[in-house]
Amino acid sequence: MKLTAASLLTSLAALVLGAVAVAAFAPLAWYPLAWLAAGGAYLLLQRAASPRAGMMLGFAFGLGYFLTGTSWVYVSMSVFGGLPPVLAGLATVLFCTYLALFPALVGTLFVRLRRKHFVTDAAAFAALWVLAEWLRGWLFTGFPWLAVGYAHVDGPLAGYAPIFGVYGVTLVTLLLGAAFAELLRRWFATPCAGRSRVACGTGPLLLAITLLVGGVSLAELRWSEARGEPLRVALLQGNVPQDLKWRPEKLPESLAIYGRLMHDHPATLTVLPETAIPTFLDTLPRHYLEGLLDHAMAQRGDILFGIAVGEGQRYANAGVSFGASPTQLYAKSHLVPFGEFVPPGFQWFLDLMRIPMGNFMPGPDRQSPLEIAGQKVAVNICYEDVFGSEIIRALPEATLLVNLSNTAWFGDSLAQPQHLQIAQMRALETGRPMLRATNTGMTAVVRPDGIVQDVLPPFTRDALVAEVQGYVGSTPYVRWGNGTILVLALILIVTAAFARKRRQNQ
Repeated sequence: MKLTAASLLTSLAALVLGAVAVAAFAPLAWYPLAWLAAGGAYLLLQRAASPRAGMMLGFAFGLGYFLTGTSWVYVSMSVFGGLPPVLAGLATVLFCTYLALFPALVGTLFVRLRRKHFVTDAAAFAALWVLAEWLRGWLFTGFPWLAVGYAHVDGPLAGYAPIFGVYGVTLVTLLLGAAFAELLRRWFATPCAGRSRVACGTGPLLLAITLLVGGVSLAELRWSEARGEPLRVALLQGNVPQDLKWRPEKLPESLAIYGRLMHDHPATLTVLPETAIPTFLDTLPRHYLEGLLDHAMAQRGDILFGIAVGEGQRYANAGVSFGASPTQLYAKSHLVPFGEFVPPGFQWFLDLMRIPMGNFMPGPDRQSPLEIAGQKVAVNICYEDVFGSEIIRALPEATLLVNLSNTAWFGDSLAQPQHLQIAQMRALETGRPMLRATNTGMTAVVRPDGIVQDVLPPFTRDALVAEVQGYVGSTPYVRWGNGTILVLALILIVTAAFARKRRQNQ
């Protein structure tokens, strides 16, 4: 493809659209911008002269999207990982370049499938994007962060989440963006062959209205119901600086911080963050363990806290409970590449960084909910709650979802509010409350309808005390996972391919 001033300008427009789309996510949460960005990408790809041009437009969009939306990767590697700024910057750009390959794939295939017919083109555009997001969330252990659907946990499309999951909300978002774009194009840029402007835009307008009304209507349905008495929970946020947390001489200070927070905020279920106590369980002072047990027994409840379990080179990132219920353990199964395990051939990269305990052993894929504080608790640790298909493994048995996180690695960045949005989506998909205990934020209680019931300000030392109830029941997403939306996306793509072939044969 020959580079021209026009092609460079359209690529720049795609890059800007990708960057602007990030404002649809938290903390700004201007979710209509996701429709605008999707519609803009759709129009640009409709004008692309070739599949290669579509690839370049998709790549430019993805580069703007991920460089802006996952800029916090640089913080983790440079500020806390110890990489020189130049190397951290290069690694961040390479990572975002890899992520941008997925929108590039969408652009390439869409230009091959399009037939300048709104219905089939919009369906192909949305379906290809969904499959690319799913592939990004699976390949090389997956990185599904910034899936478009996450931007809509507080919007009119949230009602689709319990049925189709986050990728279903992505599909509807892309369809809606394409419909708005086509509507504007017909009203302002395309002759209507003797018809009025209103009549010319009837199809896209009806699709947009149907999708919005459908989302609002579905949000009124309740797929789960409260069961049992309200439970008093205390979610502790120690706000221990990441650059000090792992120093051995600072261990007594961490123990004291969480000891005070527990003592000052008694509850039936007390939850501490991921690796809140920065040592191995076997080396934890005996008197501290006894104190945990005594405190929990006094409340007739349990304490759940994050700590490393194991010895030597075999250790797990775990959540362990002590209290009135038998001691139980959950071991994190979906580990973060480079942060929690070393991919083959990359030990040299990890050696450049200062990451304590950087080679955990994964826990089993399927682990039973912990039976604590009268509830069946599905524990997930930090990054694991990004994978909706893995969270539902503990359902419908589990009555509560609990996430233990330490996002101090990413400083004061977009990572914390984005992660809270992800937790909101998991609550919507499962019809369960999601409790989040984090080191620096955002510690929160999320209701089964995805609404944040309460949240602590980030970078403060406090406890969030709240009343919650366990929930029972199954959403369609709990029953079928991502299977429903993936099958639907494949059907839409096959339909678009047949429509294009039929047109070529005419």
